[in-house]
Amino acid sequence: MTSKSTPIVLAFSGGLDTSFCVPWLRETYGREVVTATVDTGGISPDAAQKLEQRARALGASRHILIDRKREFFDRVIRYLVAGNVRRGQLYPLCVGAERGLQAQTLAELAADCGATTVAHGCTAAGNDQVRFEVALRTLNPGLEVLAPVRDNSWIRKEQLAYLESRGMPLPAQGSRYSINRGLWGVTIGGQETLTSARSIPEEAWVLSASAFSKPAAPSDHSLSFDRGVPVALDGRPMDPVELIEALEELGGRYAIGRGIHVGDTVLGTKGRVAFEAPAAETLIVAHRELEKLVLSALQSRIKDQVAAVYGDLVHEGKQLDLACRDIEALLESSQARVTGDVFFTLRPGSLFVTGATSPYSLLAASKGVYGESAGEWSAADALGYSKVLSLTGVFQTRAGAGS
Repeated sequence: MTSKSTPIVLAFSGGLDTSFCVPWLRETYGREVVTATVDTGGISPDAAQKLEQRARALGASRHILIDRKREFFDRVIRYLVAGNVRRGQLYPLCVGAERGLQAQTLAELAADCGATTVAHGCTAAGNDQVRFEVALRTLNPGLEVLAPVRDNSWIRKEQLAYLESRGMPLPAQGSRYSINRGLWGVTIGGQETLTSARSIPEEAWVLSASAFSKPAAPSDHSLSFDRGVPVALDGRPMDPVELIEALEELGGRYAIGRGIHVGDTVLGTKGRVAFEAPAAETLIVAHRELEKLVLSALQSRIKDQVAAVYGDLVHEGKQLDLACRDIEALLESSQARVTGDVFFTLRPGSLFVTGATSPYSLLAASKGVYGESAGEWSAADALGYSKVLSLTGVFQTRAGAGS
């Protein structure tokens, strides 16, 4: 088949940009459009049904929903947890970390459909255009990638007029906020996030809007990890995806993981976004405290350095780079003893870790008691160690005295 007779596979979210792309691609290229939604979390059965209805009404020849939530955990989230990854020491990559997997799924779907062209609805202003295209070209350098909204500078008003003139369904209007939701959290953009001075209003939060006006009573919980992977909540074994979804509902009631992040975009500009990540916040905080109990200082220092690089690569859409496989191998090795239980208390706006236990506890392995008794060494040993440790400073003082 020639490229002109093959379908175009379009990444479809159901928003204005991708809705506009369906009829525009059909009319401009005279080809079938297959819409594809890669579910990496945040899509209910009702939402999935509405997405298919919208795609069909816009003229898609087929709509395909592909569930990749478990793959998203296995191939991305587990390493974000293992590395305690945040950007700007705050933002846990709520949305964007899934783009590489979504792009890979689109490339695989295109091959299955005999398609040589994929399309997306990204604009020229955001990170996702780069993430999608870096991943797609890495996977298949010969794949044609179309970005109609970006490449033709279509503005929102023009897209709406285009759909309206053809009697096609319009996306829901009137919302002041752009909301993206996935398994790892929610991002919210609005007028307030275009500048750095103000927060979004309380009613704009998606998961935690009533957390302070109708505060939930404090509650105690536990998380269990096996080799760095979360396996149980409050003693109940769960699949990681199920556990993350349960933590999102639980933590959202307390406004856990709510924040506003100012950071560097892939394009080099500064960007600001509000986010809610109750599951990510709870898992990263609990996991970090368990690691403190079982990892040596040197292990933690090395792991923190490579995890920061890993977070940058994921943020930039470069998670298919082989360097990521090398970092993942180190992260996985570092989790060999990250097994145990973490106990925490939730209050509105507060996540407090009360304790942790592990069969690999380095604290429990010591015969000494911090601040109380040495156990492993004598007073003379301690004196000698202090003397040896001070030698560098002694030599510097002596050398300086002659200057």
